[in-house]
Amino acid sequence: MTTPSVIAIHIAAEATAAMVSIAEVRAIPGRGLEGDRYFEKKGTFHTKLGCDQEVTLIEVEALEALNRDYQIELAPARARRNLVTRGVALNHLVGREFRVGTVTLRGIRHCEPCEHLEKLTQDGVKRGLVHRGGLRAQILSEGVLKVGDRVQVP
Repeated sequence: MTTPSVIAIHIAAEATAAMVSIAEVRAIPGRGLEGDRYFEKKGTFHTKLGCDQEVTLIEVEALEALNRDYQIELAPARARRNLVTRGVALNHLVGREFRVGTVTLRGIRHCEPCEHLEKLTQDGVKRGLVHRGGLRAQILSEGVLKVGDRVQVP
């Protein structure tokens, strides 16, 4: 059985800039991830900034299913989510607190794919990721998120 964990971390400095892979990032409640577009209030939807834009997660299994079911290969960074996980059902975390390493998060809502994501990637991505586009979460405790961190759901 796979240990639920973070397998990649991505941030982008500005709204449509390419996501950059990093090994770790500081998570700050009420702000987001240091260096990310929403932390800097430069994200596409930053005017709607709320706790649900602090950090986004997606299951690598959803990206693998997109390839298998729709023949669309989407590299994890191109999914435009901050944390890529393996072994955790993110849809089940809406309304729940959970930990990633030493950081406590609360799942706020599903992160359904949008037209903006499809424009930045390719046709079919939106349809292929419906109901498996990830999770929007609020940061409840400050700390450093690292690739390899365990995802723990009480």
